[in-house]
This record gives sequence, C-alpha cells and structure tokens, in this order.
Amino acid sequence: MTTDRGELLHGTLEMLILRCLTEGPMHGFAITERMERVTGEVLRVNEGSMYPALYRMQRSGWITSAWGKSENNRRARFYTLTPEGKQQLEAAVAKWSRFSEAVDKVLQPA
Repeated sequence: MTTDRGELLHGTLEMLILRCLTEGPMHGFAITERMERVTGEVLRVNEGSMYPALYRMQRSGWITSAWGKSENNRRARFYTLTPEGKQQLEAAVAKWSRFSEAVDKVLQPA
C-alpha cells in the first residue's frame, strides 16, 4: 500500500482490508477500488501487496474465501470476514486509536 509519502505502518493494510470486509464478501480488486474511492485515491494498494496480505489473513483464520462471479461476470475469489477476523479488526482499531492519539499529542503545540 502506498500513499503520496510511501509505505504505511505495518499491519495497517490488514486492518483496512478487514474493515472493507465488514460490508460483505469482496474480491481483491473490489477491496482495492473501495480503499481508493473512499480515500480520494490517497491510498493505493497494488496487487503485490493486496494478495499476499489476503493469503496471510486467510492462513491466520481472519478471512475465508470462495470462488464466485464478479460484477463483470469473471471468475474471482471472494473473501469473507470470520468471527476471528472481526475480533482482530476490533483489536487493530483500538491499537490504531491509541497510536494516533499519541502522535496527535506530540504534534500539538506546547
């Protein structure tokens, strides 16, 4: 995943993917499109980052996958959030909130 400034923190991509999947099953390209759309294309995820992350998450039990048909009638693997994935998302969001609050405190004028 890249921004205009480079790589995001480790684990951020997984958190964002899990968040996308709370809306229902999606294939990898649809996840990528959603992230780009909602961030005004500030976040762009390439295939070389997206699919390894999806495979890691599946091995961890956070998501499952099944073959289906995409919007343009092509065969695609759709990913679904598991209960373990939902717990992981909640933990990641809490950790992100603590981190961003800490950074905000440092950035505040003295």
